[in-house]
Amino acid sequence: HVQLVESGGGSVKAGGSLRLSCKFSAPFREASRCMGWFRQPPGKQREGVAVRDTGMMGAPHIAYAEDVKGRFTISRDDDGFTLHLEMNSLKPEDTAMYYCAGSLDGRCVWEKYYLAPHVFTDWGQGTQVTVS
Repeated sequence: HVQLVESGGGSVKAGGSLRLSCKFSAPFREASRCMGWFRQPPGKQREGVAVRDTGMMGAPHIAYAEDVKGRFTISRDDDGFTLHLEMNSLKPEDTAMYYCAGSLDGRCVWEKYYLAPHVFTDWGQGTQVTVS
């Protein structure tokens, strides 16, 4: 399995911004079918935030959770190793442990599974984001 390491978390005031980064131990094209960001607020289950298909079968598909659309942007470096999550206009409800993940499960390309944590197979250790 590919190894993933997140960075960029921290504490920020409401309305502020943060940029999370995730470095893969192998190129995206070799490591996963889908990649993305998930978060787990205190006392709640993990939920999908932004997921990107690798686009090996065509143009990449990108899905965002409804409550982050227009505020968060998922992107990747041209080096093919680093995934980012640009977070703007942060709200207290965005407070959570954020995880980078990759999936080798073919189900991740199906629309109904775009933001489903259970189809992702590789996970980073997480980076805390606190908004107040």
